[in-house]
Amino acid sequence: MRRLLMSVLLGSLLVAGCDRGGHPGNIDKPAPQFVMGDGTRTVDLSKLRGRVVVLNLWATWCAPCIEELPSLLALQKQMPNLAIVAVSMDQDPDVYRRFLVDHHVDLLTVRDEDQKVNALYGTVQIPETYIIDKEGVLRRKFIGAQVWTSPEITSYLTRM
Repeated sequence: MRRLLMSVLLGSLLVAGCDRGGHPGNIDKPAPQFVMGDGTRTVDLSKLRGRVVVLNLWATWCAPCIEELPSLLALQKQMPNLAIVAVSMDQDPDVYRRFLVDHHVDLLTVRDEDQKVNALYGTVQIPETYIIDKEGVLRRKFIGAQVWTSPEITSYLTRM
């Protein structure tokens, strides 16, 4: 009985893990296009065609988002040909702007308080990051904090 219970539990965990890291329905399809402005900056995804785009959905109150931020900033310096775009779901513009200053965030970032981009991409938890190839096709989705300068990720991005 104990062995059966452990098998069921392990199977459930594997299924849940596969669900989190599975292939979303929009992989290998054109990335949903958007133009997003927050009064300070504007991002027009279509104008980034011809470059690999790392689209990071985040918020200042999200601990895993803050955890991965230094490696995202380092990736931008390490691979300047990438277009790294960060879309924050913060509600308070003052908190958002203060965070950018305090953490020396020099990524192309906009605040999307209505979460339109999250809805467009089907994001249900943050951080989520989408890799879009030079032709504008969505190639990969990362869920949770990543070490963006890891050899596996930089190698993947270089091959694109």
